[in-house]
Amino acid sequence: MNKTECLSDFLITLIILLLTSRNLALYGKATQSDLVENPWSADGLASNAIDGNHDSHYDHGSCTATTMQNDPWWRLDLLDKYVVTSITITNRKDCCPERLDGAEIHIGNSLLNNGNSNPLAGKISSIPGGRSLTFKWKKGIPGRYINVVIPGSNRLLTLCEVEVYGYPAPDGENMNIYDRQNSRNSIKLKDKFFIQNHEFTWNSSVVLGENVALNGKATQKTVLENGFASNANKVFSVVITNREDSFSERLNGAEIRIGNSLDNKGNNNPRCAVISSIHPGFSSTFECDGMEGRYINVVIPGRQEYLTLCEVEVYGSPLD
Repeated sequence: MNKTECLSDFLITLIILLLTSRNLALYGKATQSDLVENPWSADGLASNAIDGNHDSHYDHGSCTATTMQNDPWWRLDLLDKYVVTSITITNRKDCCPERLDGAEIHIGNSLLNNGNSNPLAGKISSIPGGRSLTFKWKKGIPGRYINVVIPGSNRLLTLCEVEVYGYPAPDGENMNIYDRQNSRNSIKLKDKFFIQNHEFTWNSSVVLGENVALNGKATQKTVLENGFASNANKVFSVVITNREDSFSERLNGAEIRIGNSLDNKGNNNPRCAVISSIHPGFSSTFECDGMEGRYINVVIPGRQEYLTLCEVEVYGSPLD
């Protein structure tokens, strides 16, 4: 990854509430359109797909199965509204993996048509027997219900595990400050940004809200202004991704500061965390425990240094 790629992929996203890494499916409730007939009924319960067991041999009792029917479906109720960022589905290994071909994943908040009329989120072309396939959505898809349905006649649906990852849906205003598709590359979108200083280097002081300041060395800066304003927020966590190719140690000792002041370009705001080190190409999450602030700064104090950030994610909620 070169410097230009790092910059073009640079992103600040503010999403309501902390992104969680737990498998939400384990805490939900599953149902399906029908249950396979005896003597296989005991092994085909809908709940088998969310038991945390990846055993893909049907006779071991950890897979689901419907009868042969038209448009068979399986539904997971997360019991609350979430923003779903990924789903992993494990297919049956011992027999008939092709049965899952063409299955659709629907996510939403409606139970119309048993949830199968919710927006289409993904489609399974095929999953080899015993293997898992993961669907990821960078922006996330809001919904309480996850449906897997195979459209068509005389189909049988079997799932050996379904994992769902995401975070609680916001109750209030969506505070996403950027549309990722429209802002991932500030160089390409010069019509939407006003570059005030052309000394464009690779140090970054990240300001969340009205201004996004990309600083050079200690005495240089490039400011990109976009036309929005953001109110103060509670920041729960900040995720930072380090560059992979070289000089990853340059980020050692960087500080994350959060607050509402622009004194010293925001670098005097309270400190959330100090980055001791992040392995090349890896990401680290720093918990900020609901610190209040409009501006997020990443600064390397005390030395003349280059600051390279390949991804910055900010998770929080608006102040009441």
